[in-house]
Formats: sequence, structure tokens, C-alpha cells
Amino acid sequence: MTAPSRRKLKAACETLAAADPALGRAYDELGVPHWRVGDPCYAALCRLIAYQQLSTKAAGTIWGRTETLFGEVTPQAVLAADPEDIRACGMSRPKVRHMRSIAEAITRGDLDLQRVCATDLESARRELVSVKGIGPWTAELFLLYSVGAMDAFPVGDVGLMEAHKLLSEVETRMEIKEFTAHAEIWRPYRGVAAHMLWGWINDLRDKAGRAGPQA
Repeated sequence: MTAPSRRKLKAACETLAAADPALGRAYDELGVPHWRVGDPCYAALCRLIAYQQLSTKAAGTIWGRTETLFGEVTPQAVLAADPEDIRACGMSRPKVRHMRSIAEAITRGDLDLQRVCATDLESARRELVSVKGIGPWTAELFLLYSVGAMDAFPVGDVGLMEAHKLLSEVETRMEIKEFTAHAEIWRPYRGVAAHMLWGWINDLRDKAGRAGPQA
């Protein structure tokens, strides 16, 4: 998969900056965001599952062990493996079940990732979330990173809501329902808005880390 072109991203950012002052500030400070890219494959879905509800560092360690165990994380390899061996990498039992459920769906043909990449966004969403183990958050991130869908949007992502609060310079973060409604003004570029917000808050955290106490 390749990211949307810089020309398309720039045009989308300019549209978003005009529509939302918070995104305007993010754009002024950072410009066009880097688009995260991943292959549209089974391993990408498993990686997203590994990272759910964990810190980036902890999840990265677990995923690294998982890749070492398998070499290549494929549906066939996961289904052939002892689930306890996968758990020994640090995966929880529910996450192992989800990995196996998705592998079974791909093996049966119920989930076709080539079809997901080629179809319209709503059809792609429906196919992904019809599989046990793929929730809306996982589906939207797969559509963002592995398909390059510019309007995919992970509803309820705390990082996005926090970034928007800080950029808006308000004391209280929007609730999920309010934030989701607000994001309607970003269509058809909600995925671009997400990258702008993630890019801005990650840059803020990096600066805070560099400015920390020196030994």
C-alpha cells in the first residue's frame, strides 16, 4: 500500500485547516503530516490487536516476540501453532482467540483482504467488522494504514480527543459522542485529520521529553 500523494494530503489539510481552527493550528505548526503505511495483510491486523490497550513500548516488545516465534505471521502459521506458545509471547487469551478467529475467516474466504482494499469504504468496514476479533477501532486503523482510506476514522481514540482539546485551548475534553459529531465537519478527510492530530500530539510529547530534567 502507498500513502495518499502529498498533493492530495496538502489539499485535504488546507480544507481541514479552514474548517476547524484546531486543525488550522496543527497545520500551521507541523504542515502536512506523515502518513503511516502498512501492508494490507493478516499480520497487520494481528499487530493492531497486539497494540490494543497497551503502551507502545510494551506492545512493541510483545509483537517483536510474536514475529520471532513465527518468522512470518500468517493465518496458516497461527492456526498450526499451540495457542499457549503465542500466549508466551505476551498475548492475552482473548487476543490469541482473535488472531485465530481472523485466520479462520481468511482461510474460509469469509474475509478477503484484497477485496477489502478494492471496494468502497463502507463495504470494507462491513466485511472487516463481520469477523470476530475485528472491532471498529481495529477496522478503521487497518483502513487508514493498510488501505490508505482518507476518511477512515477511529471513533473514541483518546489521543485524538486529547490533541483536539489542547489545540482548542479548552479545559474539558469532548465526550466521545460530541467528538464524533464534531468530526463530521472533517468529511471526507477524517483520516487526514486523525494524522494531523496524532502528528501534533506526538510532536508535543517528543518536545516535552527532550525538555525533561537533565542528569
